[in-house]
Amino acid sequence: MPDPNFIILYVDNPLRSADFYARLLKKPPIQTSPTFAMFALDSGMMLGLWSKHTVEPTATAAGGGGEIAFSVSSRDMVDELFTDWTQHGLVIGQKPAAMDFGHTFLAFDPDGHRLRVFAPTAP
Repeated sequence: MPDPNFIILYVDNPLRSADFYARLLKKPPIQTSPTFAMFALDSGMMLGLWSKHTVEPTATAAGGGGEIAFSVSSRDMVDELFTDWTQHGLVIGQKPAAMDFGHTFLAFDPDGHRLRVFAPTAP
């Protein structure tokens, strides 16, 4: 069975969301249309933004039911990204904090999807 390699988020406005993620990821989408946008991530994963108004069959889930996680190499990187994302106006759901799995914070995209940055606790 193949490993998952594509994340699709259902969004209100794919072009607005593509602009948000282009700034966040510091890269342009590789595809855009009024109903869909796509990013190729450095990890090989693809991120799709599909209009919740045109997805078929109709999606019933809303933003906030899961998280996109960004693993970084250090606590300092978590704090740097927190400062950067805060300065860029992202809504913060959790300020930097120590949790069982590492140092982390949580922000939201325009559709309420949770974006978690964390530096894993050393084994």
